[in-house]
Amino acid sequence: MSGVLYIVGLGPADERWLTLEAQEALAQAQDIIGYEPYVARVPMREGQTRIASDNRVEIDRAREALERTAQGRNVAVVSGGDPGVFAMAAAVLEAVDHGPKEWRDLDIRVVPGVSAMQAAAARLGAPLGHDFCAISLSDNLKPWNVVEKRLEHAARGDFVIALYNPASRARPTRVIDAFALLRRFLPGSAFVGLAKSVGREKEDIILTTLDEVDVSLIDMSTLVVIGASGTKRITRESARDWVYTARKAE
Repeated sequence: MSGVLYIVGLGPADERWLTLEAQEALAQAQDIIGYEPYVARVPMREGQTRIASDNRVEIDRAREALERTAQGRNVAVVSGGDPGVFAMAAAVLEAVDHGPKEWRDLDIRVVPGVSAMQAAAARLGAPLGHDFCAISLSDNLKPWNVVEKRLEHAARGDFVIALYNPASRARPTRVIDAFALLRRFLPGSAFVGLAKSVGREKEDIILTTLDEVDVSLIDMSTLVVIGASGTKRITRESARDWVYTARKAE
């Protein structure tokens, strides 16, 4: 008899962001598998095996989890945020799609989590209150010209844009390229929010505009939100301004 494979979203930060369903799945798991920093966030339980790996071996990680599940073990593959948003759920299902036929009959359960996009939006107010899209600036698994095309269409379509994976040591200039492209299609006054390390000790929320954004502040811990024409800013004297996107398009 096979076990159960849970694909668990840990949320963006500590256990306060972990759903009850995710806690229950982690408690049931005999094996915890994931990118090393995410595995380290899972509370230690006696008897559990922890298998941590590098961030670029998603398919190998997925196969390991599927093989262990097929052997009858209960396994949790963990991701930060939500496992279905630029994370491990797609990798596991891709491994199933291209793997042994018997993997298709395994008990696989995707356990949602609070995404980085949702966490950033909550800190800002309600910038995702109308149509929005999420785009990863990573070109590890897609060519950069595809990223450019999607950014252009999102800007032309007047979507609020959430940018994932905006900058890393391996590709520090892509975020600069992305903002240069967006300035061709959006006004300089367009809202830009930088939500850095939300829920963690070094959390920082920066409200700015497309003309004034300091791109050097953006790193892999940053979720970037770019407003649409309906995105508004409510000025407050005693606290950080609120930002929302009007529900009715003008």
